Amino acid sequence: MRPSAILESALYVTDLDAAEVFYGEVMGLERIAKVPGRHVFFRCGQGVLLLFNAEATRQPPRPDATLPVPPHGTCGQGHLCFAATAEEVELWKTRLEGKGIAIEADFEWPSPEKDMRGGRSIYFRDPSGNSLEIAEPKLWGL
Repeated sequence: MRPSAILESALYVTDLDAAEVFYGEVMGLERIAKVPGRHVFFRCGQGVLLLFNAEATRQPPRPDATLPVPPHGTCGQGHLCFAATAEEVELWKTRLEGKGIAIEADFEWPSPEKDMRGGRSIYFRDPSGNSLEIAEPKLWGL
């Protein structure tokens, strides 16, 4: 047996309000849940992007909690990659730069290189310093 897909991906942020604006307004994701001071969740394609205040998620659930989710969280910057076509990657670059967001890297992956199959990636940061990438799925043969 193996999982059929990744259902959720999580990033830990330092400012939930800034993250909500960035992922909602800049990235255009639909907010689907929010608990002030703890988390904000967004739909992204067939999956969900979970943004957490790491400190709040390190607390064990209260004895009366409806959902006994175990403590979790991390420190430091994470990474997440969004899928896009070659044309969309260029449109994203223009959009992000138009909003004053610096593109840290923009390159074509070698093809063929081990398991890589070519494709373009752009890298940038969210307000918490997480490394974000927009890349062509063919990079991984998808």
